[in-house]
Amino acid sequence: MKRACAQGLALRVSGSGRNSECRLLVPLDCSGTTSGSAVCTSPVSLWPAVGCEPRTPRGFTPEAVLANTSFFFSQFKEQRRRNAQVGFRASALRGSAAGRLHRCFHYPYQPLCPRCSFDIPRAPPRSQQPSRLPVPPRQTPSPGFPAPHGRRTWPGMDRETRVFAESHFRGLEGRLPSRVCPKLDRVDFIEKPDSFSYADFFKGYLLPNLPCVFSSAFTEDWGSRRLWVTPSGKPNFDYLLQNYGDVVVPVANCGVQEYNSNPKEHMPLRDYISYWKEYIQANYSSSRGCLYLKDWHLCRDFLAEGVFTLPIYFSSDWLNEYWDALDVDDYRFVYMGPTGTWSPFHADVFRSFSWSVNICGRKKWFFFPPGQEEALRDCHGGLPYDVTSPTLLDSRLHPMRDRCGPPLEVTQEAGEMVFVPSGWHHQVHNLEDTISINHNWVNGCNLANMWHFLQQELSAVQQEVIEWRDTMPDWHHHCQVIMKSCSGINFEEFYHFLKIIAERRLLLLAKGMSPGQVEGGEDTGLGPQQAAFDIGRIAEVLESVVAHPDFQRVDPSTFSPRPEVLLRQLEEAVAATTSL
Repeated sequence: MKRACAQGLALRVSGSGRNSECRLLVPLDCSGTTSGSAVCTSPVSLWPAVGCEPRTPRGFTPEAVLANTSFFFSQFKEQRRRNAQVGFRASALRGSAAGRLHRCFHYPYQPLCPRCSFDIPRAPPRSQQPSRLPVPPRQTPSPGFPAPHGRRTWPGMDRETRVFAESHFRGLEGRLPSRVCPKLDRVDFIEKPDSFSYADFFKGYLLPNLPCVFSSAFTEDWGSRRLWVTPSGKPNFDYLLQNYGDVVVPVANCGVQEYNSNPKEHMPLRDYISYWKEYIQANYSSSRGCLYLKDWHLCRDFLAEGVFTLPIYFSSDWLNEYWDALDVDDYRFVYMGPTGTWSPFHADVFRSFSWSVNICGRKKWFFFPPGQEEALRDCHGGLPYDVTSPTLLDSRLHPMRDRCGPPLEVTQEAGEMVFVPSGWHHQVHNLEDTISINHNWVNGCNLANMWHFLQQELSAVQQEVIEWRDTMPDWHHHCQVIMKSCSGINFEEFYHFLKIIAERRLLLLAKGMSPGQVEGGEDTGLGPQQAAFDIGRIAEVLESVVAHPDFQRVDPSTFSPRPEVLLRQLEEAVAATTSL
């Protein structure tokens, strides 16, 4: 974390069952530490207020929060006891916000990562963290491909593409973009960069929300593909140790299932590479289990220029633009693991898009189009942990399995880049020793999917605690707090996200600048047509947000400008850009 930006509350749960104890520790600062012993390593779980001003939950003193929350959790434990008496199974909650809430009471100090629904381990002692992060040698980015955190060039959205996109969304007539996709029997392979434009990707895959694979030619100039890989195509352990050996990284145990995820721990990268070498020498087995380095924020912790260059097709990335503006976090990750490591069945955080590039090694992907995952649910309503498990063939456990078609299978080779559409559930296996770079991202094309997902998350939380609605003070606010704890964002923070992106687009149009230019001459990666399209998408979603009854219950004093005022500004801008 580069600066403190919020104050919040941390929940400590100790013990289990009837002996569990819940305490609130205040305040929790952005370093992830509290006055007590509980530690949260995910700044997303305390999504900062825009402006980075210290704040406390609306209408609550720490004492009031403690009293209300203690009452709530005591009632929740009683409900769990009654559920157990009638044979209720926790598996019915897997994969939902309520399930993640349920899980918090059984696994103290192990909140779920709001980005990927995997566990967030306790932060390592500060003595184990490097005092100065090493910087890899800087490489010159290839022409036309922007470097992360650096100045960016942008092909710009032309008017024809913008008109096409706006017509596409009008044709949906309120339906979710992710729910309108044709049946596929294969995934397209894009071979040549020179013959594939941004408009081609936008029209052919981003708008229709379809997966595709880009050839290794799109990433051949990446520094990581030269420096992180040996001539034989294996991970270059010596280079990684020399440049990143002291960095503490998150590592998941693929051999242990905790609900639909894996437990994590932190260790220095040199210790993980030592394990990896021993794992290979022991014929890919170890008494420590099958460990997978996941969700390492390389770009957040290092100057990443030269490691990779952001493909132009994925440059309209609101999620990382927002976090870069706050200078707090990012959704850019590195994964490393030996043959046999894998990621369980899931859909990406906030129903975001994602892209994944194999720096070396090969992956096997299993894709299911949006909606197909419903047929995979078990008799308790839970999504599967492993879609390759023979248990899915048991009609008693999975009564709707025959309604689901086979997955789309993709084998991703070294250097290739996979585009994962919004809301597509998937499972990924490493077929070889593999290193990959991955981003999650949101923009105008899947913003409605994100908003729909957040409404579902809140509804799941409300359903789980519905019996205390009439007796719990400020029940609706507590639901927002729980949702934020489970998902990393609530309705208030979603508005701040929309506001930041909207204001940046309005500023670009107001100054009448040429594509890619803002005040001071810095490249933004945006042209006026892209900005106009973005404003239209934000206005449509914000209109739905403002009309939502639960959003109307959020304290309006936290908003500046008021949502209605921002919506009016966006609508005026949309009208003004019709002739652009």
